[in-house]
Amino acid sequence: MSLDAGMFLSGIYMATFAASGFFFLKFWRRTRDQFFLLFAWACWLIAAERVALLLAVPEDEPRSVVYFIRLAAFILIIAAIVNKNLQRK
Repeated sequence: MSLDAGMFLSGIYMATFAASGFFFLKFWRRTRDQFFLLFAWACWLIAAERVALLLAVPEDEPRSVVYFIRLAAFILIIAAIVNKNLQRK
């Protein structure tokens, strides 16, 4: 596997989302607000999705299944936002 710009950027993308997950976890520990916990899990899912994409064979059809991990992360983000807005009412 050769190191190219796409892999390099994907690694940066993965590392920043993993770090963001730890920041949200820190905020959750401080406030115990479920919003931050859901965002932490979403960030870690996106980081895992980037790793899975790097390990997938480009010509392989099941590679598209990896995007369901990203879908799950976005569903967590939407659930966190909806839950937070419902708590205010």
